[in-house]
Amino acid sequence: MEQDPDARWLARVMHIAFFLLLGASLVRFLLRHPWEDRSPWIVALSGTLASLYLLGPVLGTRATPRRIAWLFTVVAVWMVLVVLAPSFAWCAVPLFYTGLRTLPPRAALVLVTLLTVFVVTAQVQLSNGGWDPNLVVAPPAVAAIATAVFVHAQRQADRQRALIDDLIRTRRELAAIERREGTLAERQRLSMEIHDTLAQGLSSQQMLLQAADRTWDSDPATARRHVRTAESIAERNLAEARRFVHDLAPADLAEGGGLEEALRTLAGRESAAFRVDGTPVPLPDRVQSALLRIAQGALANVREHAAATSAALTLTYLDDQVVLDIADDGRGFEPPSAREPGVRGHGLPAMRVRAQQLGGTLTIESTPGEGTVLSAAIPLSIPPEAGP
Repeated sequence: MEQDPDARWLARVMHIAFFLLLGASLVRFLLRHPWEDRSPWIVALSGTLASLYLLGPVLGTRATPRRIAWLFTVVAVWMVLVVLAPSFAWCAVPLFYTGLRTLPPRAALVLVTLLTVFVVTAQVQLSNGGWDPNLVVAPPAVAAIATAVFVHAQRQADRQRALIDDLIRTRRELAAIERREGTLAERQRLSMEIHDTLAQGLSSQQMLLQAADRTWDSDPATARRHVRTAESIAERNLAEARRFVHDLAPADLAEGGGLEEALRTLAGRESAAFRVDGTPVPLPDRVQSALLRIAQGALANVREHAAATSAALTLTYLDDQVVLDIADDGRGFEPPSAREPGVRGHGLPAMRVRAQQLGGTLTIESTPGEGTVLSAAIPLSIPPEAGP
């Protein structure tokens, strides 16, 4: 209700109405009654009631203990005013709304009933003993109408909120279903491609190599021809495998957790520390993939070659680049000079290629016996044509 613009507008209207009714009631009393003993009390209580009512917006609309105490204090001061001067009775209309907006339904109905009784009593007193059915029927009717309208509006708002929540939940479920269907479709596509390319190629290689083995002694020329054909098929399969590797994102990133979560998961698997420095910014998928692959390769080297007792990953966001540092306290080594990687691109050359393809750099600081620090720096603005 506090965030509803219509509710705020209605609250402002009720506040204005309260102060208008309070002011009109005070003027009426002073005009109808010359200054008398109760007049100072009426003026003082009117000022007190106005001051208390001004505190209402500060306390919010929720039924907190402070808000409830404030409401009952306002009602108590109003009741005293009505007892001293019945002309203040119609200030109850804004109080109806305040009670309905603040209290639980049952407590609000009890308060409305109490306010209505005071209004009827005050109107009877103002009639100077003359009987008028409207004096008894009109105030309860007004209170009933106001309560019914408010309760209806509140229930409508609750139903609309529930409907919006259902729509949001349904949209999320549909999005999850679409993601699952997309994943299944992609898996099916990959399985068909692997079957039609790699699996078929491996099967052909196996048959050719078996045939070459059978004819190796009796017909060497035919056997060599089978081997050359198998080699050609292997070359094509290698190209297909590289294409698959190029197209597929790392599994840790495919789970949707982002680079930080993927690195944290990797560090947990490798018993390494992990931290993030700087303010994270969104990174292109190919940058996230490259940094994760570099971290995987570096930690694999630490595990297999460094004999380290500890390792740490640090992802740092700078103004113009993102830097990934992998440090260990292992045996260290003499860092190789930067060189063009071979066709297969293993280890450090492959990491360097990943960084260079994104316009970045890979540096290695290591001394035998003193551990190693590998640092990959990728600019935040990379060339559009760059790719892993």
